[in-house]
Amino acid sequence: MYEIVRVIFTTRFLAGVFRLTTPIVFASMSCLIAKKAGVRNITIEGTMLCSALTGVIVSAFTQNVWLGLAAGTIAGVGIGLFLGYFHILMDTDIWLTGIAINQFANGFTVFVMFLVTGDKGSTSVLPSLTVPNIEIPLLKDIPLVGSVVSGQSLFTYLAVILIVFIYILLYKTPLGLRIRAVGEYSLAAESVGESPHRIKLIALSLSGLCASFGGMFMSMSYSSRFVRDMVAGRGFIGIAAESMGGGRPVAAAAASLFFGLADSLANVLQSFSVPSELLLAIPYLATIVGLVVYSARKQNEEKRRIEKNLRRNENGH
Repeated sequence: MYEIVRVIFTTRFLAGVFRLTTPIVFASMSCLIAKKAGVRNITIEGTMLCSALTGVIVSAFTQNVWLGLAAGTIAGVGIGLFLGYFHILMDTDIWLTGIAINQFANGFTVFVMFLVTGDKGSTSVLPSLTVPNIEIPLLKDIPLVGSVVSGQSLFTYLAVILIVFIYILLYKTPLGLRIRAVGEYSLAAESVGESPHRIKLIALSLSGLCASFGGMFMSMSYSSRFVRDMVAGRGFIGIAAESMGGGRPVAAAAASLFFGLADSLANVLQSFSVPSELLLAIPYLATIVGLVVYSARKQNEEKRRIEKNLRRNENGH
């Protein structure tokens, strides 16, 4: 037990927490912006898988990492618009459509990977490129802090920027106002000449963009190849983080950090002869615990609100 605690309180462990939090932050922001527009995007897992594979394949054949990133981004936005076409324009059920897209992505990525590499497990035979880690001047020389914060992937810093960007977009711009208006009461937005369909499609394209970053981080930064099912539920964990954050970007990012901590802890325990089945379950157990705590907090808030209304009514009489 002492050895586990000693490993946890190291800069390497803390740096790992930030690294493993990165894809969950992207997933939570993807869910958040779609939810603000009134759409529950559950295709984040499938979007991350497709973008991860697309980025690897294009970077390998073009030997240009930026073209790989552009292709992965287009794949993510495309899936967001694909969901929007069926759910918003064709009026299909969002849950059934989302499940269908996720199942399709699981099989399609394996199929494409086999066509390109002849392997159904990974793209290790492809000379794919990776996104570099970045050393931040001045910050890297600060004891402890520099070892944790500096030297992270470009995607990790992009995740931090994205949190700020989503906040500014939603609460400080006309587009953000329209997104929130459509999500809260679309008829009111429609009454002033705004098209709810257009706003929802924009939100879903941004949602797909965010999810694509999370997928490409997994295959072009955290790893140097695409591996079958490598997203490993992080898209769904991001949805849970968004719910725990109550629709607020900073709070959703904090919840993502909690899940990143659980993921990093699972990696540390691998070297202490802990059963692999338990290690695989830790991130999901953390998700369940987090949602239980969130649900209990919401129930308490609702109870206090009802009691407050009852007291107000009694005083009124």
